[in-house]
Amino acid sequence: MKKQILTLLTIVPLLTFGQANKLYRKAMRSTDLNQKITLLTQVIDLEPKNLDAYFYRGLAKNDLGDYNGAIVDYSKIIVDQPDADTYYNRGNSRYSIKDFAGAKEDYAKAFMLDENFTDALYSLACVKYDLGDYEAAIKDFSSVIKTVPNQPKTYTLRAHAYKATENYMNALQDYSTAILIEPSADSYYNRGVFFMDIKYYEKANNDLNMALRLNKNNAYAYFYRGASHLLLGKFNEAISDFSKAIEFDSTDFDAYLGLAIAQFKINDTDHAKLNFHRANDILSIGKSITNIQQYSNTYWFQNQYFYFNNNISQLVKMK
Repeated sequence: MKKQILTLLTIVPLLTFGQANKLYRKAMRSTDLNQKITLLTQVIDLEPKNLDAYFYRGLAKNDLGDYNGAIVDYSKIIVDQPDADTYYNRGNSRYSIKDFAGAKEDYAKAFMLDENFTDALYSLACVKYDLGDYEAAIKDFSSVIKTVPNQPKTYTLRAHAYKATENYMNALQDYSTAILIEPSADSYYNRGVFFMDIKYYEKANNDLNMALRLNKNNAYAYFYRGASHLLLGKFNEAISDFSKAIEFDSTDFDAYLGLAIAQFKINDTDHAKLNFHRANDILSIGKSITNIQQYSNTYWFQNQYFYFNNNISQLVKMK
């Protein structure tokens, strides 16, 4: 009798293992994320220490947008058996819920555990940029570029960081390098916006022309090219571009303000007044305009203050 009990105790774990293994294989073949999660949960119920099941369930939860659930699964693995991949994936889930400090910690840990994990270093640089730690981001992006020198996105992001630190020469070099590697609509657009920021309107206009030639569906490019036309005194071209931007987004108050200024410049006061009022309505200003600070959330106030200040007084005076 005693011998029979021992035999049964031996057989039950084997059956459990076989059943868990079967469920795990089925989960790995499934393309239905909900089904995959259900199957892996059954595996975990049978084998609570099956870290692979936690890992792939975390991936499935992340892909479904259940970032907190994914974080819980990844954390279980990290407590028992930490590894670079799990830290990296938990960092991605934390990043998705805008826990940038937590994501930074996880990406740093992933890279510390595996110094060849370039994706972790790239993500670490990105989250440092998001946290406003631009110098540290530049350092990490530079390390990524040494390892993978032909990715335009990395140059573009490092250029953004250089711009944030007002290192415009290095920023321009990186934007231009991105164009050399990949002369895409996005690459030209990014350098065009940079030229707008540093008041090189003709150069900005040239890049934005290229961006729109390559992609005619970039509403932002129409706005910025419209702004460059306006600041270059090409008012009819500005009107055309701002109107196009509004076709993409009828609530674009910046485009309405630019359109109103351009129309005022060609003495089309009726349309200028109409579009100025539309911008004010979207901004919830209405007709009770008392000072320019009411436009503090606009592109014009933040980037073209003196030009805007000189022109808004004329718009306000319109009957």
